[in-house]
Amino acid sequence: MYMKNKDQQFQALVEAYHKPLYRYAYWLTSDESVAEDLVQETFMRAWRALDSLQNVEAAKSWLITILRRENARRFQRKSLEYTDIEADELPDNSGHYAFSTNLEALRNCMGRLSEKYREPIVMQLVLGYSQDEIAQALDIPANTVATRLRRARQQLQAMLGGNDEQGYSRGVGV
Repeated sequence: MYMKNKDQQFQALVEAYHKPLYRYAYWLTSDESVAEDLVQETFMRAWRALDSLQNVEAAKSWLITILRRENARRFQRKSLEYTDIEADELPDNSGHYAFSTNLEALRNCMGRLSEKYREPIVMQLVLGYSQDEIAQALDIPANTVATRLRRARQQLQAMLGGNDEQGYSRGVGV
């Protein structure tokens, strides 16, 4: 009886949050297979800890927290591989973007933001989180979230060809 209830509760969570979690993971990683692995590991951990979920309305934040921690573990487990690439072989992204869609340009620029700016802007734009929800999820004050969101938008605007007073389009300050 209990297991069936747990199965149903878990299935409801998967159906409700798989797509938002995947979108968030994809924005964090820019890799479909890594994003899918993160979501799968998130749900595996959620299954094991499902009894600790006291408030169903907090499920989304709870799952995002699990996903964020799993993403951090990914970097702890994996040592980064460095490759010697000549500077001439790297694509020149210093000028205007020649991507086929604005979304791809935005994705590229968001990937260039430091994590402290990228994470709240992704939570707001991809997950639809409010400032207070982001503050709670990241365990930082709401005013700090507001500052990071504002700076993230300024940097994105500069990178996308808007205001470039701070030199962000040239990679300065990102």
